[in-house]
Amino acid sequence: MDLTGRTIFITGASRGLGRAIAEACAAAGGRLVLCARGADELGSTADTLAVGGTEVEWGPADVTDADAVAALVAGAERRFGRVDALVNNASVLGRRVPIREQSPEEWRRVMDINVTGTLIPTLAVLPGMRRAGEGSIVNLTSGVGDRPRARWGPYAISKWAVEGFTYNLALEEEEAGIRVNAVDPGKVRTRMRRAAYPAEDPSEPAPAHEVVDVFVWLASPESSGVTGQRFRAQEWP
Repeated sequence: MDLTGRTIFITGASRGLGRAIAEACAAAGGRLVLCARGADELGSTADTLAVGGTEVEWGPADVTDADAVAALVAGAERRFGRVDALVNNASVLGRRVPIREQSPEEWRRVMDINVTGTLIPTLAVLPGMRRAGEGSIVNLTSGVGDRPRARWGPYAISKWAVEGFTYNLALEEEEAGIRVNAVDPGKVRTRMRRAAYPAEDPSEPAPAHEVVDVFVWLASPESSGVTGQRFRAQEWP
């Protein structure tokens, strides 16, 4: 899979799965646009990739901040010409308690980051993709995003929303040549996984770098024509 000459925007790229996706895209020859809330970790990721020869545009942008995300994308378009692919990876877990114990404030926070934080980067890249007549958007879902699961509250419901967003957007943008798909990474060794399953053997989930191939494929021309689909990263290809 070759991403030479292609620019991939990855949110939540400072650590865990987001960083692993960035590293895989860099290894495939892609140029990167990276954002996350933590400037120090994100800067370290960007510096490491740049030392390896990857062209990187980055900024500590919160995905709920439309102005900050738009500014980052505008800078990337000035430097690279356009953004070819977007990976909406940023999300938060929230409290794993029954819905009756959820506070409206926590509910809004999770929905804002996980759902509106998928919309905002998408809106930032769509005009450029539509001008180019092609593009790929990949939204992160979850094993709790397509079936009922008690005590997963706003996180699970937010992922149901992300899947609905994916399928609707795929229909709306297909004629423009823009592909929109969802990926469930499965059990991955991340901080969020540890927070969700504190009693789990930490060596049981897969390392993040083992589940990234489907993201590179979806960002590449090899997946041309594939849209409106849901992939399980650990069952691909």
